[in-house]
Amino acid sequence: MLAACATTSHDIPHSVKPLQSPEASVEQPPSSVQLMIHTAASMIGQPYRFGGAAPGGFDCSGLVEYSAISAGIHVPRTAAEQLRTGSPVKRTDLHAGDLIFMHLASKELHVGIALDGQLFVHAPSSGGHVRVDSLIAPPYAKGFIGARRVVSFAAPP
Repeated sequence: MLAACATTSHDIPHSVKPLQSPEASVEQPPSSVQLMIHTAASMIGQPYRFGGAAPGGFDCSGLVEYSAISAGIHVPRTAAEQLRTGSPVKRTDLHAGDLIFMHLASKELHVGIALDGQLFVHAPSSGGHVRVDSLIAPPYAKGFIGARRVVSFAAPP
């Protein structure tokens, strides 16, 4: 059962913008996407816990809900409900902060948070820890079933 989530984890990509830009002369408040990603990434290493939705233990949808709440975004608690929220996104149009969904051998439905078009952070399975994995690596590449955008992007001023 754990073999489905036993791939190598990845570092957070450089393409994910930091919360504060060193070049900025005036500090900009972090965006909702940045806050959500920052919160999820800060939970890397936390153990998987079925039904968990707080530091100390997360399941996949609990990590998504906890990270979204930190950014002021409301998402439902379960992966099935999260799959019906927001707007659908094509695999080729993924942005940081999009929710990605997949079917895995060990789980009927699994959810994670995209860091870019390839990497995502998630709470994989019993015995695992919150980590970053790639959508192009097995088993995630074949398991991908869809994505949802729960944060709207405003045009820059």
